[in-house]
Amino acid sequence: MGLRRPNPQYLELLRRYREPVYGLALLTRKLILEEAPEASEFIYEVYTIADHFTFTDRPGDAFVFTTTHANWINLGFNFGSLLPDPHSLLRGEGKLIRHVRITQSTDLNATGLRELVMAAIAQAERPEGKASRPRAVVRTAQSDRKRLARASVGPTGSKRRPIGRE
Repeated sequence: MGLRRPNPQYLELLRRYREPVYGLALLTRKLILEEAPEASEFIYEVYTIADHFTFTDRPGDAFVFTTTHANWINLGFNFGSLLPDPHSLLRGEGKLIRHVRITQSTDLNATGLRELVMAAIAQAERPEGKASRPRAVVRTAQSDRKRLARASVGPTGSKRRPIGRE
């Protein structure tokens, strides 16, 4: 079985970045899915394009993520401070989250990088019983605006008034 194709909406979001970064995002995704083909993706358009990988249906259980920036990709680890890092690849000062900056494709071959991904996979939350089917969920700023607009319209089609306003 080959690597699953990226979600078309994800590809469309990445198109706003220049080719080197666009390609790095896809290569970084490939590295993650080579080690965790059964992981689901939760893709968010925020100040960046963030792709979170998890074995559950909960984005908060992500074990690794990517963020796309103008000139690089960050390969992030939600519990990076707890991972063994004998090659000192991880950056960051937060309580848990750490990342590795990927500026060129050769960075993905750095000694210890794949081992970091595998260590994060080993620590990841997994559903009890049967495994969930891998999927990709994309949330864009536009889809959030539409969702909020639908939520502000009552069942009769009338606009809801904010609480506390007369």
